[in-house]
Amino acid sequence: MTQSAAITDEQYIAAYREGDTDTIEVILDRYKNLVRAKASKMYILGGDVQDLIQEGMIGLVKAVRDYDFGRDASFATFADLCVSRQIYNAIQSSARLKNLPLNDYVSLTAGHDYEDEEDSQALIDELPDISSAEPESAFISQETVDEINHLVDTILTDAERDVFRLYVAGLATSDAAAILSMEPKSADNALQRAKMKLRKELSK
Repeated sequence: MTQSAAITDEQYIAAYREGDTDTIEVILDRYKNLVRAKASKMYILGGDVQDLIQEGMIGLVKAVRDYDFGRDASFATFADLCVSRQIYNAIQSSARLKNLPLNDYVSLTAGHDYEDEEDSQALIDELPDISSAEPESAFISQETVDEINHLVDTILTDAERDVFRLYVAGLATSDAAAILSMEPKSADNALQRAKMKLRKELSK
């Protein structure tokens, strides 16, 4: 489906859910100025404005996924809420755990190799809520979180780092590719390289 002002957001979303994955790029393009405006207003609360723009784009992708045609208001209203919530939550989380939640690291430290994202994500989904666990029962320590954050920032390329952060935030590599203006295959390759590098360093 090609971009047209006559086609509504809701029509693009319906096409995306029916398998026309290119249509999400139209939504991202339509709302990129909203995301930038929100990030520019909220960065004073903490964080880097470019990081917050990326978080806002994550919120926008989630809005496309979660929008309920029968219950929610217009998509524009719903997207505004999702973008604001994602940016605000990112600011709160960065003060607590920097960039990534503890349980999202488990697939890197558990010593398993996976054929695809779904298997890796399934392991994460089966884990207890580490954020509410007692310190002694946490699966991995805050020191490990800090170490991984350091490795992400120092040993990964820009593309690997960006795709990895979007992946652990819960996005499929196809959605990460759309946000980062990459080919889906390139994004998937970047993710696999990032996992391999991190596992190698953590096993030393």
